[in-house]
Formats: sequence, C-alpha cells, structure tokens
Amino acid sequence: MFIGRDAELRFLEDKYHADKGQLIALYGRRRVGKTETLRQFCKGKPHVFFACQECTDERQLAGFSEKLLREGLPAGQYISRFDDWEKAFRAVPDLPYGDKKRLLVIDEFPYMCRGNSSIPSVLQNLWDEILKDSNVMIVLCGSAMSFIEKELLSEKNPLYGRATGIYKMTEMSFYDVVKFFPDYSARDQVLLYAVLGGIPHYLLQFDPKLPLTENIKKNILTKGCVLYSEVEFLLRQELRETALYNTLIGAIALGSTRLSEISQKSLIGDTARTSVYLRNLVELGIVRREFSVDAGIKEQANANRGIYRLTDNYFRFWYAFAFGNYSDLEAGDVDGVYRYAIEPILHEYAASAFEDVCRQYVQELQKADALPFRYARMGRWFGKTTVRDDALRVAETEVDLLAVSRDGKQYLVGECKFKGSPFTYSDYLDTAAKFASQKEYADFCYFLFSESGFDEKLREVAAEDERIHLCGLEEIVRGIMPQDADF
Repeated sequence: MFIGRDAELRFLEDKYHADKGQLIALYGRRRVGKTETLRQFCKGKPHVFFACQECTDERQLAGFSEKLLREGLPAGQYISRFDDWEKAFRAVPDLPYGDKKRLLVIDEFPYMCRGNSSIPSVLQNLWDEILKDSNVMIVLCGSAMSFIEKELLSEKNPLYGRATGIYKMTEMSFYDVVKFFPDYSARDQVLLYAVLGGIPHYLLQFDPKLPLTENIKKNILTKGCVLYSEVEFLLRQELRETALYNTLIGAIALGSTRLSEISQKSLIGDTARTSVYLRNLVELGIVRREFSVDAGIKEQANANRGIYRLTDNYFRFWYAFAFGNYSDLEAGDVDGVYRYAIEPILHEYAASAFEDVCRQYVQELQKADALPFRYARMGRWFGKTTVRDDALRVAETEVDLLAVSRDGKQYLVGECKFKGSPFTYSDYLDTAAKFASQKEYADFCYFLFSESGFDEKLREVAAEDERIHLCGLEEIVRGIMPQDADF
C-alpha cells in the first residue's frame, strides 16, 4: 500500500494536465521515496519509465532506445536503436499515446549526464525547438542534489529557465509516518519517529505487527539486517574520507552543535576545514545549519554563526547508540546493547524529536486556520532572554517553538515536555518569564505540549486565561485541535 506523498502527487498531476510541454525536475536525497512516488504517479497513464544506470554512454543509449521503441514508435519499423541522444529525445512526441500526454520519466538522470555531459545541452536545444510546444511531460529525477541544483538548473547551465516545475522531495511528515504503524500507541509513534524519522525506506524495514522494542533489536541492531549497514553504505556511496565524516556526525549526534565544538570534538581543529565537510553533509540532506527564528540575513551569512543538527533521525539514532557499541553488536550482543545502552535513555533521547512533532502540529493548525493568528515565521529560538529561578535574570536559553506574526506584534511561544510527569504550573511560569521585555509592544499566547498531561493548578489557570492552550499527546499525534481551543 502506498502511503502519503499527497502534495507531490498533486503537483505532478497538475503538471500532467497542464497545457503544452512540461519539463519537471524532481530531486531529493537517497531513500526519500522519489522512485516509488513517480511509479505511483505513472499508474494508469501510458508512459516510459527509464531508470539510468552507472554505465557507459553507449550502453545507456541502447537501454533508453529499447524502452522507447518498445512503445510502438513508428521509427521501430526501421531501426533497433537510436544513433544519438538527439534523435532519441526527438522521438518522444511521436509516442503513440493518442490524445494523452507523452509521459517520460528519467530516474537518476545524473547518471545519464555523467556518461555524456552534452545531454543537458541536447535536451535544452530540443526543448526550445519542439518539446516545449508538444504534448509531452518529461520528469528528470535524481538523488545527486548538488548536481541538480548547481550543474543542471542554476544560472549559466543549459536547462536554466527551461524547467516548468522544480520539486525538492524531503522526508515524510510525522503525520504520514504514523500511517505506517496505526496500531502503535501515541507514545510509541513518537518514539518510532525519533528512531527512524520520515524516510520511507527505513520505515518499511519495521514490521508494524511487532512491538517497537523488537523492531529495534531485529531490524537495526542485528548484524545482516538492512538498516544495520545502511549508514556506512550511504556514506561510502556518497563521500570519501568516511572515517572523518563518521567522527563529525557522531559529534553532532552526541550534542555538539556549534562549529567550534564540532571541530574540537572531531579533532579536526581547523574550523574552516570542518565547515567544508559540514557543507557536504548539508548537501546530502543529513545535516542542516539552523538559525534562531529571528536571525537576519547578515547573521545567516556569517559562516561561524548558527548551529548544526542532524536532519535524519535514523543517523542520529545510529550514532547515538549503535556506533559506539559496534563491537558488541558485531559479537551478537543485541539484547545487552538494547538493555544497557538504549532502553535507559531512549525516552529522554526522543524529546528533541517530540519538539519537531509539535512544530509540525502547529503547522497543521495553521493550515486549518485554527491558531489565534497567522504566523509568518516559526521555528526554534535561541539567544538571551529572561529566566526564572530564585529571581528573574537574563541568561542564554532556547525556546522550543516560537511563531511570530508578519507585523511582529503577535507571538506564539511553545514549550514541549516529553517526560513521564505532568507539565506543571511552575514550568509554565518559566516559559512565561521569557521575552518579558517584548511584552510591552507585542501580544503573547502560549502553547504547552505535554506527553503526560498537566497538573491541576495549570489546568485551572488555563481555563481562565485564553492565552494558554494545553496540548496533550493524543491531540498532538492525531493532529486535532486542542481540547480547550476556542480561538
């Protein structure tokens, strides 16, 4: 059963039914589900789906010719293969599909270009000459994101300005992930997301009929299973110096987020060199450079500012728990590694993933027009603000979620608690004390997210204060409005 990707399929369908020719670039990191999404889109439509291989240009052209000619092209009566790429692409409008669009999908298009660097130019010339006014739709798909962005679609490259649609696929949202495991409890669905993230290939390795604990043991920690070697496989396929990248990713997974910290922990020393390696991981979609939600363009342009986080939850899980216990796993001590290294801190480890789930929840509320105001930007905030301990003081701190209206006069402050005890009134006071200086010129509301509910005092206060919204785990995970919502 195909799950999710509604936005991607809707985008492709809109392009398919649009007038004139369509040239679409669809790309994203490996394992994100591009090929399966395209195959789902092609169902019920006459089409040619060509999966490029890492092979010689001659072999690639022969395979492409065979795919096209098999569709009943008139040229098939006279030839068994096309002499060159220009003739092959020129034949696409002749596909005998009646009044239907001539749909051509080229999967892993960068492989085709590596074998023959002139292909983008050939395609550009034909697009300008005949294809853009023909009833065709060509989808160029690839996992080499830097190639697609820098070598194919950027200014001064052949296909610049020709694409009628550019779609970068990212991992699935939490709300699509839970559809893979509908019988898991809300808590286990959050833990699952913390372990695997939203990569379909990873999710499909787990058996929804097995408990989460057994899935982790059987499908991650056991030597020989697909996910056991996934991280090493992907890094070796995409990067050189894998030992160095292992160290970098491990440092981030264990809590180093600043460039200087990562450089020191990885023993690279030189921050400029570390920055280059991190940039490669960002391009692969494994790491992201994150700024406070209120950061300006000048700050974002500073190479030494911002923090680095792993975007891939599975990479984070592997380096947090399995990488350091690799020898024990190689020896088959799966139960021991889970019992002593993972189980005691898995719940605490999932707290950051829960924050991400809460941010997605707020996005869903905005789509449903169910927030007190419409925010223009939303994300994590970090900097100096007021905190409450024995007295009010200014200190370095973070806010799990901050959403700000376009005019900057309305703030939504979110605090996320994924723990076994209720969100307390004291916790709320700590949250409310932040941004004290801004309260003179902006209106604030508070969204409090909790796995284990809220204490009696906080529930009483929230019932009397329309600015406070309490969001329990079931509401968050099911994507429904807060019980006390009355906006």
